[in-house]
Amino acid sequence: MVAARERFLAAGHFAPIAAAVRAAAIGDDSPVDSRILEVGAGTGYYLADVLTGLPGASGVGLDVATPAVRRLARAHPQAVAVAADVRRPLPIRSGVVSHVLSVFAPRPVAELARVMAPGGRYVLVTPTGRHLTELIDDFAMIRVDPDKQRRVDAALASLFAPIARQPIDFSMNLDHADVAALIGMGPSARHGEPEQRSARLAALPDRLEVTGSVQVTTFRRG
Repeated sequence: MVAARERFLAAGHFAPIAAAVRAAAIGDDSPVDSRILEVGAGTGYYLADVLTGLPGASGVGLDVATPAVRRLARAHPQAVAVAADVRRPLPIRSGVVSHVLSVFAPRPVAELARVMAPGGRYVLVTPTGRHLTELIDDFAMIRVDPDKQRRVDAALASLFAPIARQPIDFSMNLDHADVAALIGMGPSARHGEPEQRSARLAALPDRLEVTGSVQVTTFRRG
């Protein structure tokens, strides 16, 4: 999964998401010595992009998978990688983080609130029901719950205030290797039989237009 994610992201297919995360994180009020935490950081793709825009900042990426942490450690000179399960208390001191990034990742709300400084910025990326819609049926991919955004907002409401919300919709022109990496990098890789997936992949056109659709929501820590 980690290798597939690295291949797919390095090809730039999710660059519109990275650009939106960077814009949401780097506001006019971002201090030059920002401390940025990404949970479920994977290869560190999004964290590295934000750090590039904040040369004086420092970053920490958390992931539970050892292969991801190894790649994350090389993601950016301003970042460090930590192996950690976000379902447990985060190995971060209280009140020291100025920014949190969560891109298709878990949201340990109480722990994120604990490690963030008052007024800190939380950038959350969640898929919409249109995300990867051309692939969902053929490859038995996980569908987005139509009620997801409401549930996310409700879970955060007591500790975080939404300050901006931006829909990001874009089209990706993918070949078979891209589609295989896209499916392989997420939880849907564990669904369905590999032989069936290979047969369906072979039946696709040489290139396929696939929709990317996410919501980027920025919250302020109260």
